[in-house]
Amino acid sequence: MLYRTMPQTGDLVSILGFGCMRLPLGPEGKIDEDRATALVRSAIERGVNYVDTAYPYHGGEGEPVVGRILRDGFRERVHLATKLPTWLVESPEDFDRYLEEQLERLRTDHFDYYLLHSVNAERWERMRKHGFDKFLDRALSDGRIRRAGFSFHDQLPLFKEMVDAYPWHFCQIQYNYLDSDYQAGAAGLKYASERGLGVVIMEPLRGGSLVRNVPPAVMEIWNQSPKSYSPAAWALRWLWDQPEVSMVLSGMTTESDLEDNLSAAEGAEPGCLDGKEKDMVGRVKAEYLSRMKVGCTGCQYCLPCPAGVNIPECFNRYNIAFMFDDVKHARETYSIFVRKNTEASLCVKCGACEEKCPQGLPIRKLLADVVELLEKK
Repeated sequence: MLYRTMPQTGDLVSILGFGCMRLPLGPEGKIDEDRATALVRSAIERGVNYVDTAYPYHGGEGEPVVGRILRDGFRERVHLATKLPTWLVESPEDFDRYLEEQLERLRTDHFDYYLLHSVNAERWERMRKHGFDKFLDRALSDGRIRRAGFSFHDQLPLFKEMVDAYPWHFCQIQYNYLDSDYQAGAAGLKYASERGLGVVIMEPLRGGSLVRNVPPAVMEIWNQSPKSYSPAAWALRWLWDQPEVSMVLSGMTTESDLEDNLSAAEGAEPGCLDGKEKDMVGRVKAEYLSRMKVGCTGCQYCLPCPAGVNIPECFNRYNIAFMFDDVKHARETYSIFVRKNTEASLCVKCGACEEKCPQGLPIRKLLADVVELLEKK
C-alpha cells in the first residue's frame, strides 16, 4: 500500500480508503456483519488505514456496525472518519448532541476526521446560522475530533466560499474522469489543494456506473491497452495520477472489489499514467458523453426556474440512464439528486428557460421526457 501525506497535519493516509456506504448485505437487506467485518479487517491488514462512515449509512446501522468491526485493536490502526448529519441540525445544541451520539455508536472517544456531511447551499446557510465554526473550534480543542472537514455537493462558487470560510484540514468531493467539471470538479480540487487542504475523493466510480454494464464500445477502448487493468482500476489510477488527490474512497462490497482496488493501487504514484493512457481515458469519456440524450452543458443559464425545477440536474439524471444503459439506477438516484420541489414534473411550460438556453434546447419537451422515464411509476 502506498501512502500520501495530508497537508497541514502530516498524517500518512493510505491512497485507498474504505468507504462504508456499501457494505455487504444479507437476504433481508441488512448489513451482513460477518462478511463486512471480514472485508474491512482484511483491507486494514493489507494496509488500508482510513475508514469512512456517516450517520445515515445503511439506514443508521452503518456507524454501530463499523464500531463493532473496529473492535479487537483495529480502531487503533486506522484514521476513523464520520460525518455530521447537517440536514438534522435545528439548533446550536444539536452539533454536540449528534457528535456525542456518534462517538457512542462508533465506540470511540474521538474521530480522527470529522466532516460536515453533504453540504449544499441550503445546508451551508444552516451551518452558518447555528454556528458550525464555534462547534468545530470547541470539538477540536477538547479532542473529540482531530481534523475538521466537509463533504460537498453543490457548485464551484459555493465550494470556494466554503474553503475560505474556516481553517479546514481537508474536504471531500465527488470527482472522477467523467465528472471532472461537475460540482467542485478539477477546478475545486486545485483550489483546495493550493490552500493547503487535503482532498479526499468520493464516487471515484460514479456510484458504480463506470464499472457496471460497461458498453462494448468502452470496453473496446480499454482493451487496446497492453495493461490488463479493470475499468475500476483505470478510474482509480486516473485519480491517483493527480498529486492534488490525497486519498480515494472506494465503497467496496465484495472481496473481489477489495482485490481489484488493491491491485490498482500498486505503483499508483502521482504521474502514474503516461500520455497515451491519459488519451485513452479521454476517449472513454468522449464515448460516454456521445451517448447523452440531452446536450445540456450544465451552464445554469436556465436558472432560476420560476417553478423551481432543477433543470440541469433533471437532464443529468436523464442522460445517465442512456450513458450507462441503466434506467433503474437513474430512477433510484433521481430522487436523491433532484431534491423535493425541484422535480421535472413541476414545469409549468412557461418557456422562460428556453429563451435563455445557449444550446437552444427544447427544454419543456425534454422535461416531459424526464417525467415519463424517471418519475412515473
